[in-house]
Amino acid sequence: MEMSEENKVEEQTENTSSAPQAEGVEMSGLYAFKVGMSAVYDENGDRIPVTVLKYEPMVISQIKTQEKDGYQAIQVAFRPDRASQTNKATQGALKTTGFENGAKFRREFRDMAGDFQVGQKIAVSSLKKGDQLTLEGVSKGHGFAGVMKRWDFGGGRATHGSGFHRSGGSVGNRTWPGRVMPGKRMAGRFGNDTVTIKNVQVVDVISEENVILLKGAVPGSRNSLVKLVKA
Repeated sequence: MEMSEENKVEEQTENTSSAPQAEGVEMSGLYAFKVGMSAVYDENGDRIPVTVLKYEPMVISQIKTQEKDGYQAIQVAFRPDRASQTNKATQGALKTTGFENGAKFRREFRDMAGDFQVGQKIAVSSLKKGDQLTLEGVSKGHGFAGVMKRWDFGGGRATHGSGFHRSGGSVGNRTWPGRVMPGKRMAGRFGNDTVTIKNVQVVDVISEENVILLKGAVPGSRNSLVKLVKA
């Protein structure tokens, strides 16, 4: 018995919807947002402290070359933005990537090898369980701090009429050179620095929820952006 055209179309639609969809291409690096810390248990029952990262789907927005841009890099865009927050130039640059109103984040991976094209989505499965990563994040800011908190100075005596308790002491020189030398450890802004950590292990990757678990602590506050690159 031959099938009608309508039944054929319906069957093709069902087969297409039930077939697994491609998640995207794989890269040797991702960006993810820090959620917080937790703990998991391995096969031996040992407790492993982990940092939970949330991955938001990234799309390749531009491929920079040595001839055109002076260096090689792959630019990715993620997290859609509002139209009121994006100018027309940005909207036009990201129109072919699916971000009609632009993207809140555009970042680059330098010297990333691979055959990539603009508009391709990056799969969270780019990272696998057991991978060793080099991560980069911005540490928590602690505001203006003195030398004891910022540089772990010992300070002065606390008793016997001492007027030198938590200050940094002398910072100058003699008549020559008669100035404070560059790099002198003094009071100032504490934290909010770019921190790089190497050899961080991937404990697990939950592709269904776009979640990445890394062993140990990760610099930065909650919702801060972390760069992950395979070592």
